[in-house]
Amino acid sequence: MLVTNHVLSGALIGATVRRPLPSFALGVVSHFALDAVPHWGKFGSLSGGMLRVAVPDGLTGLAVIGTFAAISPRERRLSVLAGMAGAALPDIEKPSRLFFNRSPFPRAVDAFHSAIQDEAPDRAHYELAAAAVFAVGALAVLRRRSWPDRA
Repeated sequence: MLVTNHVLSGALIGATVRRPLPSFALGVVSHFALDAVPHWGKFGSLSGGMLRVAVPDGLTGLAVIGTFAAISPRERRLSVLAGMAGAALPDIEKPSRLFFNRSPFPRAVDAFHSAIQDEAPDRAHYELAAAAVFAVGALAVLRRRSWPDRA
């Protein structure tokens, strides 16, 4: 799954849960759950074909983090940031391997993460659909929850 989609799902989690620690933990869990469903992938080597997708995706993910941090109500911002951080964290292994030739996680975590991937090169439409659902969901929850309560 693209990191942008993990970040968007984390924004939805943080907006819904509204507490930073559970948002972070659920973000991490959501990462593995999303990687287990069919998604776009198999771009080639880490330093080759994958970078053509990973660099724009990483930059888009950063833009999403900044955008959702900016539009989140102050009382929910930390939870939204925590959800996004937790949801993106397991993929820190990829740039770590590229730049440092090692993963920051134990071998068992990396083996599990690799084993659950259900990737195929012809599933870009899955990624676009997921992005739309997570973005609209997070925006709707943030908008609804920021309205004043009416008696």
